[in-house]
Amino acid sequence: MLNVGRLRVLKEVAYRGSFSAAADALSYTQSAVSQQVAALEAETGLALVERHPRGVTLTAAGQTLVVHAEGILARLEAADAALSSIAGLRGGRVRMASFPTAGATLMPLAIATFRAAYPDVELTLAEGEPEDIEPRLRAGELDLALLFEFPGQPPLAQGMTRVELLEDPMFLALPHSHPLAKRQRLRLADLAGEAWIQTSQASTCARHVVRCCHAAGFEPSVSLESDDYQTVQGLVAAGVGVALIPELALSVVREDIVIRRLAPSPPLRQVIAATPSGARLVPGAPAMLGVLEAAADDYLLARERREKKGRPAN
Repeated sequence: MLNVGRLRVLKEVAYRGSFSAAADALSYTQSAVSQQVAALEAETGLALVERHPRGVTLTAAGQTLVVHAEGILARLEAADAALSSIAGLRGGRVRMASFPTAGATLMPLAIATFRAAYPDVELTLAEGEPEDIEPRLRAGELDLALLFEFPGQPPLAQGMTRVELLEDPMFLALPHSHPLAKRQRLRLADLAGEAWIQTSQASTCARHVVRCCHAAGFEPSVSLESDDYQTVQGLVAAGVGVALIPELALSVVREDIVIRRLAPSPPLRQVIAATPSGARLVPGAPAMLGVLEAAADDYLLARERREKKGRPAN
């Protein structure tokens, strides 16, 4: 295989017309240039230059080789520039995925902040449940994922970079007309005889709600299921059941339902951001992790302000 450094020397000789001029351009000695060209001639088995008292000219073989060398060197320079752009976040791509409620709250502001800081980095966003997203992250289809997990379940994204962003409490949603709606503090056991509305039975949230009800001493009677929390709110408002809804899903609350925090403490899910580690980590992913941490901090500050006003959710 031809030596790239020697090809660069030959190109300079062709452009400058002499070994001495090429040596000046490359900051080499004239002897070093001559040795590099001689070595290249030995590699090809062909004479590449003709030496004259006032300089050199290229042979037909030398001219052909320089044409190819120009293309090779241009592509190498382009590759180097592209890598430098990615390293400086002046290019590249970050493929992301989020579960829906974080995708509607944390992720939009994070994307806007990231794009303002790094406008040349392409961002893509997919949506799904943690149990669907995590395998895609592990398989290399994604560069960053927002996930949630509940206490007692195996941690997600093991062996990857995990950043715990915030705890997302689940609140009880009741219709305004419900007999318990006027009580400010409720226990889960108080709802033992109610019809329940929850996300689809196979979802992580639904399984956790069932575990919480079991811990409170009853089997929940699930009457209806929906993975859209606005639909869940509508069903609660219609008086057909009660529901546990994560705070991230309560950025918009209907006026015809009430939201109550469960005593002594609400069920919690941990929201995490995860990225691959090692060679699979793209340069933009750590920057997006930092932006997401800041977005989570802002969300927690807004939560504190709401709680001071006696409002558990927006």
